[in-house]
Amino acid sequence: MIRMDFKDAFWCSDLTLNTGYEIILQRLLDGRKMCKDVEELLKQRAHAEEKYGRELVQIAKKAGGQTEINKLRESFDTLKQQIENIGNSHIQLATTLREEIQGLEEFRERQKELRKKYESAMDRLQKNKVSLYKKAMDSKKSYEQKCKDSEEAEQNYERLAPVGNSKQVEKSQVKMRQCKDAATEADRLYKSNISLLEKARIEWETEHVSSCEAFQQQEIDRIIILRNSLWVHSNHFSMQCVKDDEMMEEVRHMMEQCEVDTELDYFIKAKAIGCTPPAPVAYEEYSTEFHSGNSNGCSTTGTGSGTKMKKRISHLLPGCARNAKNVMEIGSSPTAPVVKEDSEYASIPIALVVEPSVQYNNSQDYTVLYDYTAQNIDELDISVGDVVKVIKEGDDGWWTVEKDGNKGFVPGSYIEKL
Repeated sequence: MIRMDFKDAFWCSDLTLNTGYEIILQRLLDGRKMCKDVEELLKQRAHAEEKYGRELVQIAKKAGGQTEINKLRESFDTLKQQIENIGNSHIQLATTLREEIQGLEEFRERQKELRKKYESAMDRLQKNKVSLYKKAMDSKKSYEQKCKDSEEAEQNYERLAPVGNSKQVEKSQVKMRQCKDAATEADRLYKSNISLLEKARIEWETEHVSSCEAFQQQEIDRIIILRNSLWVHSNHFSMQCVKDDEMMEEVRHMMEQCEVDTELDYFIKAKAIGCTPPAPVAYEEYSTEFHSGNSNGCSTTGTGSGTKMKKRISHLLPGCARNAKNVMEIGSSPTAPVVKEDSEYASIPIALVVEPSVQYNNSQDYTVLYDYTAQNIDELDISVGDVVKVIKEGDDGWWTVEKDGNKGFVPGSYIEKL
């Protein structure tokens, strides 16, 4: 396909008009507006990308998930990290778009300066051409009028010469000569103006060709630049989608390691406290005789109807609600006073009165049954098998212990006396 050129397709038959040049110039101005539209599009997209990226980073940083364990926790942490990475990559994309916008602005300004140079020259030549054309047309009219006046004077002289007196003939002859001289001068001026107009036309035509070539090259450059910019713009977004997918693939890879049975086993091994459920509580008939029972109140001695349960009152020591051991046989304490009543009533052991808030222990050694990670600054990390000294037993289930010279709160149910 043969390419058409501006210089061959935008000529106007009217010498005073500059229609072809104006069409080309309007095309360049429309192209400049198109550049601005592309720049505005990229600016808005860069703003959206930066805003989106910053919001993703904030979302990732504010996300919780601290209570989860094992691979599910790792998967969630990976997801947060990749969301933050995606946010940072979108912020970087916004920076890249702004650099591209700056390049387009510089290109547009360079085209403007070059276009103004040719515009100025074409405007000057167009005004000069139109001015000389008007002078030529005016001189043509004057020339034609002078020629008509000369013809009329000559015809009048020829009419008076045979019949008129000498004075009239002489006067007519002088006028005829004057009209011929005026016609000759008008002809010379007309030819001079036509010559000047032709020079102006040639100069304008040359500049028109140069402007068409320069403007055509500008249009070629503009189309190439905008096409490449849109192409690169599309590539940036495609690559961003690929990056987002790659980052999410990291999350999927981590979640593949998260299995339901493994997660449950991990939790059970870390938090299990026993495999045997409590024994059932059996009915025992009232008896005045006292027999010690097991932890569920069942008699451990005697059989048949003669075996009776002695009525008693048990009292839990404060702070034992979360302890793995439950004191049931307080009545066996040698210091507990026994109240004796009539033989028809059972003797009732009375527990020692204990402080209602806390019970103190003289730094006895305890072993740790379960791992515990401190959640606050006043708590202490402990692991299974550690040996700690109990400093203070709180009635809320939190005991103050000492380990390796460090003191802090731990759950009382997580430790057992050696």
